[in-house]
Amino acid sequence: MTSSTMSASGRQPTIAVVGGSITGPVTALLLLRAGFDDITVFEAAPASAPLGGGLIGLEHPALDVLDRLGIPQHEIVAHASEAIVQMNVRDRQPAETIRRTYPGRNTTWTLLHQALTRRLPAGVLHSGMKVTALAEEAGHLVLRFRDGHTASADLVVFADGRSSTGRRLLDPDRSLRYAGYVAHRGIADITPEPGLRDFLRLQPCPGVQFNLAPVPGGCDWTFYLNCTSAEYAQRFGADPIRRVFALPRHVSPAARTHVDTHADLLLPAGHAAVVHTTTTRMAVPVLDITPPDRMVWPIGTGHAVLLGDALAPVRPHTARGANNGIEQAAGLAAALTQHRKYAADLTAALHGWQRRHLPVAVASVHRGPVIGRRLGLGTHRPAQ
Repeated sequence: MTSSTMSASGRQPTIAVVGGSITGPVTALLLLRAGFDDITVFEAAPASAPLGGGLIGLEHPALDVLDRLGIPQHEIVAHASEAIVQMNVRDRQPAETIRRTYPGRNTTWTLLHQALTRRLPAGVLHSGMKVTALAEEAGHLVLRFRDGHTASADLVVFADGRSSTGRRLLDPDRSLRYAGYVAHRGIADITPEPGLRDFLRLQPCPGVQFNLAPVPGGCDWTFYLNCTSAEYAQRFGADPIRRVFALPRHVSPAARTHVDTHADLLLPAGHAAVVHTTTTRMAVPVLDITPPDRMVWPIGTGHAVLLGDALAPVRPHTARGANNGIEQAAGLAAALTQHRKYAADLTAALHGWQRRHLPVAVASVHRGPVIGRRLGLGTHRPAQ
C-alpha cells in the first residue's frame, strides 16, 4: 500500500484490526469515522465467551478521543469524582491520608467495551478468529486463522493484548517476564462505606497495596500481593507467563483463602468484608517486557503495526495501558487519514506516528518497575 499505488488505483486500503478488546475497536471506529470503509476486526475469543475486566483510568486525551467517537462520559463513567484518596494503614486502621486529583475519569472494562462494540457497524467484528500466522503472498499481507480461514489486507493493526500473537510474529525476541506479584481482583456488591465516590488506595505495608473504586452496583477492588511463579502455578493452575489472566474458573480455593487471610491481617474491617463477600474473583500476574524499539514493520507492499498492550504491556500502577492504546490509535488514524486524503507518503506517515508515540510507550515500560520497587512489590529488576 504505497502512496503511488493508492493514487493510481483510487481504491480504499483493506485494513485488518486484530483484537476486539478496547484498543482494537477504538482503532476501527476512528478509521471508519475518518472515511475508511474496508475495516475488519478479528477477535480470538468466540462471541459466546464470557468477557470482563476491571477498573480503567482514562486521562483527558483518551477521553477526548472517546468524545470524538460520540461516546459521552455519562455512558462510561458511573461516578465523576477525580479524587484519589491514599491512606497509609497501621494495625488495620487508616493513618495518614493524602488526597490528590486525577487528570481524568475512571470507567470499567465492561462499560467501555460495550460502548465501543455497540457502535461498530454490523459485519465489522468477527469473533472466534484466532490468528496463527502472518504471511506475504505476491506482495500482499495474508492473515491465517486457526480454523483454516485466511484474510488479505494492505495494513494489519495488531491490538491483541498482553499475550499478543502479533508481537510474537513481528518482534519475537521481546518476551514477557513475570514481575513477582499478582493483582487479585473482584467486584463486590457492597462498599466499605455508604456513598463511596472516590478512588481509594490503601497501603498497609511494603509489598501490599489495596485499591478500591465505586462501580455500578458496588465496588471494584484490586489487592496487590507478592507471589512466586511456583505459588502462582499452585493457586491458578499454570505459570504466570502461560496464564496471563486467571479467570474465575482458575481461582482455586487456596488462592481465595490466601487473599482472604491477607485481607483480615492487613485491611480495615470494612475493606476486608468487601473482599470476603466477593464471590466472583480473578487475578492478573503483573508482567514486564523489554521496551520496544519500533512499532511499524513493512511487509511486501503493505505494513503491520503493533499498538497498545500488543506493543508494550505496562504495569497497572502506571495507569497507562488503555491510555497508551487509545492515544496511539488516534495518532495512527491521523497518519492514515493524511495518506488517504492528501496522498502523503504512507511509510513516512507511519514512521512519523512511531516517532511521536514510541517514546511514551518506552517510558511507561521503564516506569512500572520503579513504582513497584517503591512499593516493595515484586522483583526489582529494571526494564532492559
